[in-house]
Parts: sequence; structure tokens; C-alpha cells
Amino acid sequence: MRLQDFRVLTFDCYGTLIDWETGIHDALQPLLRKGGLKLPREEVLEAFARHESTQQAETPGLLYSDLLSEVSRSLAEEWGIEAGDALHDAFGASVPSWPAFPDSAAALGYLKEHYTLVVLSNVDHASFAGSRARLGVEFDAVFTAQDIGSYKPSLRNFEYLLEQLERMGYRPSELLHTAQSLFHDHAPAKRLGLATAWIDRRHDRDGWGATPPPPSGAGYDFRFPSLGAMAAAHQAEALA
Repeated sequence: MRLQDFRVLTFDCYGTLIDWETGIHDALQPLLRKGGLKLPREEVLEAFARHESTQQAETPGLLYSDLLSEVSRSLAEEWGIEAGDALHDAFGASVPSWPAFPDSAAALGYLKEHYTLVVLSNVDHASFAGSRARLGVEFDAVFTAQDIGSYKPSLRNFEYLLEQLERMGYRPSELLHTAQSLFHDHAPAKRLGLATAWIDRRHDRDGWGATPPPPSGAGYDFRFPSLGAMAAAHQAEALA
């Protein structure tokens, strides 16, 4: 299997293209300061992962910005912090401020020359608009939880993706799903028989950070420490 075997790259955005762990951690600092708490970064991210996945399962139709506000409320309760709606809503509105990984824009620019680029994200369109500006590339299609009414790792999201790509003229065998989260992306993609590339942004750290631990069956076909490394591997294939 080679990277050049595919015509479409379908991307998770947050954690893969956007440095959501930095964004989440930074955006939760006002809440922690409100409670007078200084918690280790990994502890904060792991708590977020637990509450976000629970909230997504319980309210699959909730807009992501509103869902993040609920996650903030759950975290405040866990940490014993009394905070008003404005603080929780500010966290819900923080997605556009989350930074892109340093390599994302250049790698996407290169990959755009060789693939159709599609986003499948657990987000809403208003939140994604701010991230799109940071990534510097025009995606050929963007499908969000707001469109689908559910959140990954639901198979419904990937079935929706395949339906839309079929309308665009692509077969499942022609797409490579490219993502950081084994939990949200690789496990369900593999259940549907899709090829995947793991952008292992946490390759130099232990634990799973802002995502829950993956279930069994969360395999992958390619593994790269960054999107830049994936673009370089494609270029090496082309020169071979």
C-alpha cells in the first residue's frame, strides 16, 4: 500500500491539523484560575476527554460550541468551582482561537496538489470557520457533526462521509482517512474497512491526552509523527 494509491484524503481537524490540546488547555485556564487551581496539563486534558465523550454520547445533536459549554460546567462541578454562564460560554466559543500545528498549512498546501481534501469533524461550521483561516487551504468539502447530527466515533458520521463522497464520484477504496485520534477516527473507520493514516501528534508523550483510550480494533495503515512527515513521505514516493 502506497500513499499514491489514493485520490482523497479525509481529515479529522482537531488534534490532527489544529493543536486542540494547547487550545483546550489554554481556554480552560480562566476556569482554573476562578477556582484557584493549578492542575497538571495532562490531568486537565484527560478530564476534558472524559466529559467531552460523555456529553457527545448523551447529546449528539447539540451544537459543538454549546456542547463545550456543557463540558466546562461538568469540569467545574468535578473541580468544585463556582462559575457563571459567561465563563462556560467563553470556553464554548474558544475553538476559533485554537492554534494550528506549525506544519499543517504547508503540508496541506503540498497535499492539495495531489489529492481531493475533505474534512470530517466533530465541530460546527461557525467554529470551523476560524480554524479554516489558520490552515490556509481551500478544502473540497467539509462535513461536520452539525450536518450529521452525531459525533464521532459514531459510524453514522463515516457512513455520511461515504455517501457524500460517492456523490462526488469517489469509491471507499480511493480515500485515506487521516487523523490523530484512534478513539474517534481510526476505530470506526477500520470497522467500515477504510484505509487510515495515523498522525501521531503525541508520539513523544505517554497517555492519550484529550481523547479517551482507543478500543480494540483501532488499527491503521500508515503512521507519521506529523502531517509534514506524511507530505514528505508522499514526495519520497513520487521521487522513487
